[in-house]
Amino acid sequence: MNRTVLVAVHTGRGAAVESARLVINRLVDAGITVRVLDTECAEIGCDKADAVPADPGAAKDAEVMIVLGGDGSLLRAAELARPAGTPLLGVNLGHVGFLAEAEVADLSAAVDSVVAGRYDVEERMTVDVLARQNGRVLADTWALNEATVEKQERMLEVVAEIDGRPLSRWGCDGVICATPTGSTAYAFSAGGPVVWPEVEALLMVPISAHALFAKPLVVSPRSTLAVEILPDTPGGVLWCDGRRRFELPSGTRVEVRRGAEPVRLARLHGVESTGAPFTDRLVAKFELPVQGWRGRARP
Repeated sequence: MNRTVLVAVHTGRGAAVESARLVINRLVDAGITVRVLDTECAEIGCDKADAVPADPGAAKDAEVMIVLGGDGSLLRAAELARPAGTPLLGVNLGHVGFLAEAEVADLSAAVDSVVAGRYDVEERMTVDVLARQNGRVLADTWALNEATVEKQERMLEVVAEIDGRPLSRWGCDGVICATPTGSTAYAFSAGGPVVWPEVEALLMVPISAHALFAKPLVVSPRSTLAVEILPDTPGGVLWCDGRRRFELPSGTRVEVRRGAEPVRLARLHGVESTGAPFTDRLVAKFELPVQGWRGRARP
């Protein structure tokens, strides 16, 4: 059976380009067909791979998409992989890299696991996002981490809604509607809770709200979140995963609900520093102090 792997790389990082060449050579030597994006082909300079257009068709029928970079690179890659249902395997060359499965030191072992098929696939919840003003659709999009309604210049005046019922009016810098995956991204910076990835939930986190009740909320994954920018107040902007931007005039209503399509992530077997429990990832990424921990008593 012919196997195909798509490789994407943050070409602005020299280490990522070198790593991409290593990955491509190892995969090709193992008899696997490799695709690279035509927008990255010249920088990689590898003639062993097939260049394909950087659109969702790039990941069609690919077994896995290996992404070399940081979380931003993985979010960009998710736009290509999600429509095809192709799992993403991230190798972190950035700073925090919560979405990545492997660190650059594990690169060879990670490639070996792909060649041997030693990986599982988990699905991460997404959100579908719809923005309308007076019945006119301004945005119909999605996000893996979060959809954020933000101010442009002056403070936003919004009303937050849960399941068709008004919750509170806020004067604020914005409102984040996040997934559990996104709980360690923008929502975390705004004071939201950390939610383990296997928990199915939606988060609403106000940003710098001038209100007595302006706490982060965790609601059912079946809920619909909405943020209405009040008429006769300044408009705002909608950001999805910090990548897709849409202007929001005053009077716009943004609805966020569980996404129809998840993003799939590959989880490796037999690589020492990968596949760790989420608790261990938190400790490692944030360098949390755990000295003195003894663990549960042994009989």
